[in-house]
Amino acid sequence: MKMKALKYLLQKEFLQIKRNKFIPRLIVMFPVMMICVAPLIADLEVRNITVIAVDNDHSSMSLALIREIEASRYFQFVGMVDSYATALKEIEKCNADVVVEISRGFSKELVLGNSPEVLIAANTVNGTKGSLGAAYLSQIVAAAGARTKTASISPAISTLNLYNPRQNYKLFMIPAFMAIAMVIMGGFLPALNIVSEKEIGTIEQINVTPVSKAEFILAKLIPYWIIGFFVVTLCLVLSWITWGIVPKGNLVLVYFLCMLLALIFSSIGLLVSNVSDTMQQAMFVMWFFVVCFMLMSGLFTPISSMPEWAQQLTFINPLRYFISAIRTVFIRGGDMVSVAREAIVLAAFALTFGLFAIHTYHKNQ
Repeated sequence: MKMKALKYLLQKEFLQIKRNKFIPRLIVMFPVMMICVAPLIADLEVRNITVIAVDNDHSSMSLALIREIEASRYFQFVGMVDSYATALKEIEKCNADVVVEISRGFSKELVLGNSPEVLIAANTVNGTKGSLGAAYLSQIVAAAGARTKTASISPAISTLNLYNPRQNYKLFMIPAFMAIAMVIMGGFLPALNIVSEKEIGTIEQINVTPVSKAEFILAKLIPYWIIGFFVVTLCLVLSWITWGIVPKGNLVLVYFLCMLLALIFSSIGLLVSNVSDTMQQAMFVMWFFVVCFMLMSGLFTPISSMPEWAQQLTFINPLRYFISAIRTVFIRGGDMVSVAREAIVLAAFALTFGLFAIHTYHKNQ
């Protein structure tokens, strides 16, 4: 009898989703935007840094340094001016991001084996662009000086990138965008589910039936697990077709981790929906949690760069464990042993939030 009741409840949920004109389109379009469009936008590699040069040496070596800066793919060389004051005015007009001033006697100091002075001044209104631009220029200047010095021979240094040999930022971010799609689809849609039934009055018809709380919550969760399965599949297919990126690890393990995440956030969504009276309230509460989870998960910035107190808070963030695990499997090709700790923690979160969702649902509401 209980299985029959669950069957009819599931049928009701799928009919509601099907009859909604917006949700089926959202389920398809949101992953498409996340995988096909977002990687083009959320590239944290800084390029197109505009540079102005001030050459006080007017030598072949100083000209070679300027040509090397001009050839770099990170910079846009906008020209040379005769003084630093003129270059600074161009920065104030936002016509340049960085000024490089080569001191008089630059070539002479290099020939003598000394370190000549090169001034690098960056516009740090955009702190990331300014600091990285100055760092890139410093590397070019240091490399130019090292090649000229012949007094000592430095050993050759080569770098081998094991897991992302071409330093493709899309490979690093696509697992994160998959997580965002799962969180939005698996969190917000359930959060609006029960509270929408409260507003239209259909929840009262459910409350007078002999359906148990566990059956009711399970009927609300299962459709979003299926939606989560579809979203993951669509994201993987799109990343393969659009960018040629496929998981390096076991595909079953990718699905397993994503299903745990779907269970966690669908449970959180139902928990929020249980304690909310209006759809507006549910949206704001869910948005608060989702934004906090995303910003403190290591999804965009490393957790090690956060303050100590913020790093401690991330231990109660389920998205932190998912991001670590999915990148280990997707990029490094890790197996179940590699992500066993994260999987256990995610399963514990899923069980905890699922039980809370059942406990906070009251049939007399």
